[in-house]
Amino acid sequence: MSSTFQEHGDPSGSSPADIGRLQVHAKVAPGEIAIGVVIGRTSEYFDFFVFGIACVLVFPSVFFPFESLLNGILWSFVIFSLAFVARPIGTTIFMTLQRRWSRGTKLTIALFLLGSATAGMAFLPSYTVIGNWAIALLTFFRLLQGIALGGSWDGLPSLLALNTPPQRRGWYAMLGQLSAPIGFLIAGALFLFLHVSLSQDDFIDWGWRYPFFVAFAINVVALFARLRLVVTEEYTHAMEERDLEPIGIISMLRAQGYNIFIGAFAALASYALFHLVTIFPLSWIVLGTTQSVNSVLIVEIVGALVGILGIISSGVIADRIGRRTTLGTCAALIGVFSIFAPWLLGGSKIAQDTFIIVGFFLLGLSYGQAAGSVTSNFETRLRYTGAALTSDFAWLIGAAFAPLVALGLSTRFGLAAVTVYLLSGVACTLIALRVNRALAVRE
Repeated sequence: MSSTFQEHGDPSGSSPADIGRLQVHAKVAPGEIAIGVVIGRTSEYFDFFVFGIACVLVFPSVFFPFESLLNGILWSFVIFSLAFVARPIGTTIFMTLQRRWSRGTKLTIALFLLGSATAGMAFLPSYTVIGNWAIALLTFFRLLQGIALGGSWDGLPSLLALNTPPQRRGWYAMLGQLSAPIGFLIAGALFLFLHVSLSQDDFIDWGWRYPFFVAFAINVVALFARLRLVVTEEYTHAMEERDLEPIGIISMLRAQGYNIFIGAFAALASYALFHLVTIFPLSWIVLGTTQSVNSVLIVEIVGALVGILGIISSGVIADRIGRRTTLGTCAALIGVFSIFAPWLLGGSKIAQDTFIIVGFFLLGLSYGQAAGSVTSNFETRLRYTGAALTSDFAWLIGAAFAPLVALGLSTRFGLAAVTVYLLSGVACTLIALRVNRALAVRE
């Protein structure tokens, strides 16, 4: 691994106490960190998207055959949300493990737990075989997924932010976000292949289990890719010199807990849109039978490719106008998009496809800069834990219940509920960015 040692000030611009402080830091090559971030997080997104797609195509028939298709999907979305509820709990538990043992040990346990929980779902008997125990076990494995994801935080995004040139922070910030559309692309392609190749009976009986098996292998690959960085002397030295070490959650909340929620709400428009263009359209179109499952999956795979272009564009734009300005502008664009959402998603096949493609592009633009947009507010010693909790609560508040709320309200009150949901996220983002700016000026 290439690394250099050079003398410079803390580039984070995080707090007045840190400004002007000169230290000798171990600077790990940003490109190597970015590769570790992309590979590691792709496995996590894959696991979650496999579950999300299965909530629509599989779980209603396998675990909720006693309910209507709508209610089966809604119950599946309830279980879907539990992982995001468990995620902060996982962060707290595994931060303690890291303080007691090591970052490598924590990461190994977390990723094996994540892969095992996902693969374990592939072995679950259906409701017709063991009754309510099937639902209970699915819920249990989903909670384990959330706990494991919270424990998989390795600090690589924070280290990447602290080791990039100031004029390229937007570009490097978006690299780790590429893992989201890549993870969806792989998950969607696998389900599409199985759905096309198998009869409906075979798909429901055993075909759907294959992506859950694959998750374990992908997690093993991701584990070794991340350990290659995490256990090296250069990485450890760089993390220690930057004070990127876990501190107690209580100490974190007492010191700068408000920044966690400012950071979570600052990216809320992006997180609110996240599942409304990936999981929700699939459920809405399947219920409406306006087009086939295969057609929707193909369009969403194309949308994921468009989302990748959007994320790359966000890096270029953010380096020109600033990351927070980019985030605010994208929130406004999402607000405009939300107004047209009912007509698009409730319209013809072309209109629905337009909703998905445009939605993915806006998601790419906004999500590309959503991570760590205001975590520079944290003192350096608080950033490792602060960044992890900020991400946890952004997912919990913005994305965890999005498919459940959007589908439940839309089937009862119409697709205007999607507009309201997205506009609420936009309002939260703009207010949080304004508050963040006011705090920065005051300090």
